[in-house]
Amino acid sequence: MQPYEERLTAPRSWWFVAVLTGVALGLILLPLGTLPLLAGLVGGTALAAVAVSSYGSVRVRVVGGVLIAGEARVPLEALGTAYALDAEEARAWRTHKADPRAFMLLRGYVPTAVRVKVTDPADPTPYIYVSTRSPERLVAALSAVRA
Repeated sequence: MQPYEERLTAPRSWWFVAVLTGVALGLILLPLGTLPLLAGLVGGTALAAVAVSSYGSVRVRVVGGVLIAGEARVPLEALGTAYALDAEEARAWRTHKADPRAFMLLRGYVPTAVRVKVTDPADPTPYIYVSTRSPERLVAALSAVRA
């Protein structure tokens, strides 16, 4: 079984908003002259692009018996059953069913997710919620590595 890897990239519309942010900053600086206009356009676009890129660069991986979700690294021995969540069920688990103690790697632009029970008695986290575009593949990867 190949290890699972996914990057939760930001949608294209966010990149368009980053460009619009640069244009807006350039227009704000227009009364100060041409050079501030260009600096605002380039600088504003660059800063917004860095923000979009950093938020959209999170990775979800299952490698070497470890679930890596963003900054979290959890050995599979500490995890129980994984459940693939469709869009409706994922929305429920990130709203009214959510437990404040849970670890949530949540990306609002990804409608589906996986919920994995934490079985380690020393860990107060009841479950891990991970946004993913392929919940069935992630559940299969978790099950295959544990088996």
